[in-house]
Amino acid sequence: MKCPRCSHPDDKVLESRMNKEGTSLRRRRECLNCGFRYTTYERYEERPIIVTKKDGRLQNFDRAKIERGIRTCTEKLKIDEKDLQNVLDRIEEEINELAGSSRMITSKQIGEITLKEIYTLSPVAYVRFAAVYRAFDDLSQFIKEIERLKPKK
Repeated sequence: MKCPRCSHPDDKVLESRMNKEGTSLRRRRECLNCGFRYTTYERYEERPIIVTKKDGRLQNFDRAKIERGIRTCTEKLKIDEKDLQNVLDRIEEEINELAGSSRMITSKQIGEITLKEIYTLSPVAYVRFAAVYRAFDDLSQFIKEIERLKPKK
């Protein structure tokens, strides 16, 4: 590791600590040339999850896109932030499980996982999300989806 002050290539490690999750290592170092002390971090390199879109394009999974969609469909509903974050965590966890070692998943799978989890937040949010996700283009589709949600007697 080059010293940030003098660019000397040799240093010694004074202390190493792992973070709570065990995903990164913090090291305190000292330059053997000028004595400057600095901190470095080591993290393992994660392979991203690749999403296959309807049109065949590939893109990296982005949790923020799901969050934007959920925030849009829950707008003006009384949804607790903690509950929303828990739903996002469950969605991401399920996506990771489905993607497995191939690290590939389809946008359709992500949409279905998201729909299932949004229902736990609010049936209204579910219908809003379904309307966009399933591209409802007439009232009958809304009615069918709402009828499907009604408890069976």
